[in-house]
Amino acid sequence: MGAAMTVSAASAGSFGNPDEPPQGAINAKNPASVTDPGPQDPAIRDQLQSAFSPPPTDVGGMPQIWSSFNTVQRRIQNGGWARQVTQADFAISTTISGVNMRLTAGGIRELHWHQAAEWAYMTFGHCRVTVIDPTGRPYVADVKEGDIWYFPAGYPHSLQGLGPDGCEFVICFDDGAASEFNTLLVTDWVAHTPPAVLATNFGVSAEVFAKTPLHNLWIFQGKVPGDLASVRNLMTGNAGAPPEPFTFSLASSPNLNETKNGTLQLADSSNFKVSTTVAAVLQTVPPGAMRSMHWHPNADEWQYYIKGKARMGVFNTGPHVLTMDFNPGDIGYVPRNYGHYVQNIGDTDMQFLAVFRTAKFEEFSLSDWLAHSPPEMVAEHLNVDPAAVPQWPGMGARIVPK
Repeated sequence: MGAAMTVSAASAGSFGNPDEPPQGAINAKNPASVTDPGPQDPAIRDQLQSAFSPPPTDVGGMPQIWSSFNTVQRRIQNGGWARQVTQADFAISTTISGVNMRLTAGGIRELHWHQAAEWAYMTFGHCRVTVIDPTGRPYVADVKEGDIWYFPAGYPHSLQGLGPDGCEFVICFDDGAASEFNTLLVTDWVAHTPPAVLATNFGVSAEVFAKTPLHNLWIFQGKVPGDLASVRNLMTGNAGAPPEPFTFSLASSPNLNETKNGTLQLADSSNFKVSTTVAAVLQTVPPGAMRSMHWHPNADEWQYYIKGKARMGVFNTGPHVLTMDFNPGDIGYVPRNYGHYVQNIGDTDMQFLAVFRTAKFEEFSLSDWLAHSPPEMVAEHLNVDPAAVPQWPGMGARIVPK
């Protein structure tokens, strides 16, 4: 009995404090151990409390999983602005780079194309997108907050803000090194092509291009475009329509979460056929709830935090565990197969996008896996009551508690 009491006491003392030497503020008996008398920025410190005072369960030296559009420069031009976070800024983000862009009403992101596929989510306003496929079938659509688009690598396209106040959106490229500031622009190519070649190519006099800008436009102020039907008619002519739309409404996607706490709305190649290299889930988590402990076997997860306050813990072999806080405009990143959870630590709904470089969304739930393992085996691993194991939440409980 004495031996059993000793083991029980040891377990109680280490519960939530598993490492030796002990870590975390809770284990710092000298109050001066947690003070920081040196130079600091309280505004940043207070936004990232999990960095300033990590839980005692954090361990090891995992690469940073946090970045933010809030800390990078905006490239501002007449017509809008953009800012980006690529692997050059965020070393862990090898599969996805991110761009945050704003266009005024009439503001144009000039005709261009990329070496990588472009996936985007509208966070504000209205935008008109145009694109053409390799068989010459043009596509034009107006998108609003909550809508997405996808353009495969090499597909030429344009973006333009609509009334009354333009738009804002976040773009993901399926390459961590891809840059919005280094794209293939129509003005650049025309300006750097001999006039005689232009005349031959377009079947007109070279003088037609005499006033073409010598420098690219990138983002510039244009006129607010006409109604969609008229523009579509002018663009399409006798050409047919592409077999699948390049835009999609996430609001039309079913909720993957089967509990009463929040929603997970999916867009991948199963319901957004054209999106063959990017899958995404818009996740809304209410106060007091959390995205359950899980991992993704087929892709890294790039996150964009839209509203609310979040705290994410990420686990890797080693063990390595890192906890960070996230606010609107921040970016998170979880490598493939790393276990993680995301808590709502605020008093309003927390919402974020999870983006994956893959055609199909895949996930394993820790609770679901253990609930469908032999109960006695799980009990022997974790020293729990085997009768309780089959009752643990299943795959559908993606946001907990129920």
